[in-house]
Amino acid sequence: MILDSGSGSDRFLFAHGAGAPMDSSFMNEVASALAAAGIRVIRFEFPYMAARRSGQRKPPDREGVLLDTWRTMIASQRGEGRLFIGGKSMGGRMATMVADEAEVDGVVCFGYPFHPPGKPDRLRIAHLREIRTPVLMIQGTRDALGSREEVEPMELSKAIRIAWIEDGDHSLKPRVKSGRTLAENLSEAARAATEFIKTSQKPEAKRQK
Repeated sequence: MILDSGSGSDRFLFAHGAGAPMDSSFMNEVASALAAAGIRVIRFEFPYMAARRSGQRKPPDREGVLLDTWRTMIASQRGEGRLFIGGKSMGGRMATMVADEAEVDGVVCFGYPFHPPGKPDRLRIAHLREIRTPVLMIQGTRDALGSREEVEPMELSKAIRIAWIEDGDHSLKPRVKSGRTLAENLSEAARAATEFIKTSQKPEAKRQK
C-alpha cells in the first residue's frame, strides 16, 4: 500500500520509523503540511510493517531488505521533476545510506538515530562523514538518540545541515514546562523541510551556474 498526497514537481518519498506505520499521527501531520506547501508526498511501508497489517508480528527487516526496498521505491519514482527521499528515524537513516548511489536531489530526516537507545558509544555516522547528497536533519534538542549536546561535536559531511527543534524528543515532542506544543514543533519541522526541498541544489547543479 502506498499513500500519495499533494501535487507539484518536487516529490518526497517518505518512510516510517521502526515502530509505527506510514499512517501514524506523526507521519500524517508532516505529510499533510508538506502537501499543503506544494510538495507531492509518497509514503510507503517496509515489508515487515506491511505484514503487521495482516496480523503478523514481525520485527524490523534486516538492513539489506530495508535498503533494497528504498532502491525499488526510488526506481518507481524516476521521472520528471526533482526527487527527495527521507523519513522518520530508521526510515531516514536508511535513506541516507542509498542517497549517493541513487543520485536523488536531497534527503530529509526527522529524528536521525545517531545511536541505538541507551548506547551512545555505538554511533551510526560512518557514512555521514562522506555523504555528498544534500541532507537536512530535523532533530529535537533533547533527542535521546542524538541530542544537540551529543551531535554538535560530531564531524559530519558539509552536505549535512541540522535544524534544531527546541525541547523536542525523538518524535519532536516538547515537555509541557517548555511552553511549546507538539503541533508547534511539527509545524516548525515541516517549514524547515519545505524550505529545504524547494531551495536545495545538488553540488553539480551549483557548479553549472
